[in-house]
Amino acid sequence: MTRRRTVRPPSWSTIRGRVAIVLAVPTCLLLVLAGAGVADRAADWSTARRSGDRVTLALDVQSLVRELQREHGLTSGLLVGAGRYRPELADTRRRVDAIHGELVRRVAEGDVTAYEDALAGLDRLPEVRAEVDDDSIDRADGLMFFSDVIADLNDAQLAEYAGHGDQRLSDGMGALQALSGATEALARERGLMNGVFVAGRFAEGQYLEFAAARADRESALRYYGQLATDDQRAALAAVFATEEAGLVETLEEDAEAGADGSPLDADADAWWTASTALTDRLHETQQRIGTDVADRTQELRAAATRELVGFVALGALILAVAIALAVLAARAITRPLDELTRQAENVAGHRLPETVRAIQEAEPEDAERLEPPGLDPSLGRGAEEVTRLAAALYDVERTAVGLAAEQTVLRRNGTESLANLGHRNQRLVRRQLRLITALESKELDPDALGELFELDHLATRMRRNADSLLILTGQPLPPRVWTGTAEVAEVVRSAVSEVEDYRRVSLVESEACQVHGWVVYELSHLLAELIENALTASPPARPVEVYGWWDGAEYCLAVVDRGNGMTEEELARANARLAGQENFLVAPTRFLGHYVVGRIAARLGVQVELRHTQSAPTTTTARGAGVSAYVALPPRLLHPGVAQEPHTSTVPA
Repeated sequence: MTRRRTVRPPSWSTIRGRVAIVLAVPTCLLLVLAGAGVADRAADWSTARRSGDRVTLALDVQSLVRELQREHGLTSGLLVGAGRYRPELADTRRRVDAIHGELVRRVAEGDVTAYEDALAGLDRLPEVRAEVDDDSIDRADGLMFFSDVIADLNDAQLAEYAGHGDQRLSDGMGALQALSGATEALARERGLMNGVFVAGRFAEGQYLEFAAARADRESALRYYGQLATDDQRAALAAVFATEEAGLVETLEEDAEAGADGSPLDADADAWWTASTALTDRLHETQQRIGTDVADRTQELRAAATRELVGFVALGALILAVAIALAVLAARAITRPLDELTRQAENVAGHRLPETVRAIQEAEPEDAERLEPPGLDPSLGRGAEEVTRLAAALYDVERTAVGLAAEQTVLRRNGTESLANLGHRNQRLVRRQLRLITALESKELDPDALGELFELDHLATRMRRNADSLLILTGQPLPPRVWTGTAEVAEVVRSAVSEVEDYRRVSLVESEACQVHGWVVYELSHLLAELIENALTASPPARPVEVYGWWDGAEYCLAVVDRGNGMTEEELARANARLAGQENFLVAPTRFLGHYVVGRIAARLGVQVELRHTQSAPTTTTARGAGVSAYVALPPRLLHPGVAQEPHTSTVPA
């Protein structure tokens, strides 16, 4: 019978599961590496996006710084008495307030904490302006407020953009910061010198402030030159090549003459105009550098996006390739094995039994030449291991067929030997019976005659055993035709006469019935075997009873014993033997009577079944109180001359 295969999920116990697990380990490692790359590229992409946003914010902060620097310079001139700066100062203050309000809103909405404190420093700006307007503020304190606020904004920009991984981006931000420092130094110098030129001389300590501002500017410009690109250095050189830059440098040289406190002869308006123009040009250069930095952040963002997509695609490709390899590898192994399993099941369930059956039905010389059908040739084109396994399976099948052929020859030889012995025994027993019959006819002594009767009984049993041997080997019995008909009771008595302990057997009840003469001998042999088995299974003190009754058109006989009985499993095996489902050569000798009964029943068309004698049901392990053998004779064995009136009979319990 072909075994049904069930589909199970892959596990370590299956080839598919093992292939999947073996490929899953390196695949997971590759996916971890790809995931690390994805995380790194995602971080770069996020950094580039954040850098672009903050560069834009930094440029806007520089616009605020620019206006604060302008307000710083105008306030410086106003504090020394230059009232003509008031209209321009009012416009500058409005621009400062507008830019400051917008930056506060943007910083509050975004994650830019570095500017919060710097912008918070402008909260005192209205108070400082009021003190400037009513001339109640100390000049140094007022100017220091603007310097501190501007320095805080520049420092916040430096803190916000320090430590970027890309060198070009870091250099660009450094150049932007350096130029912001130079612009702040120039703006601080512009505001300081605007007041000095309006006053016409340096006050105490102002020259040192002037020199420090120039030094800071020059230092920032040198640092800018180290970080800036060639184009950015060229742009700065173009700024300092203008007429305004030259005028600023000339006025600075003139201011150096007043280092000792002597009066200065310089035009404050010319200084303010030229330094403001130079400061504006530096701011324009800042915007250009800021644009370059923003473009670089966009390039980094685009590159990070491409790499991110690449790593994600690589991870998906690794996973797809791993799954494909696992499926292909598993199929390359399991498909031949599945086919081999299917053929093995076919061999075990169909081909080998059919070949063995053909061997058993063939002549001995032909059986040895039978070969098993070959396996599917496609299995030889698979992997080497599968090919070897297929060859081994074929060798197993061929060996099994060879063993079956040998067993068939041995069984046939054994059967023929048993049949030969049976015929010899039959001939000897017949001669013995003729001799005993002759002696009985001449003997007059009752005691000697009784012994001859016992000897005749033993010879009769020996003849039945010889006939049983011929029946088991499939040999025809010698013709023993009984003409006419016979009563069933006579057949039962004939059967009882052929068993050893015949005195314990009694025909309790038997309804009248006649059978054809040609069936008398074989039916008597069948009943004798059943009665012999019942006597063997019963204790010596217990009788064996025989009943006969009509059951519709059939006539039934029952051989009932009161012995130890049989379990359900033993009863099922016994009925299988009676039905001819087993071979007598593989059974214990104590069950040979069952096979003899089965052969005779099959030949006559009689149904024989063993049942528990007791009516109560038994378990599969407990034995019943005896076994009853039921024999159903079909109408073709019965003589129609006796009326077969249907009536109810009590079945023996």
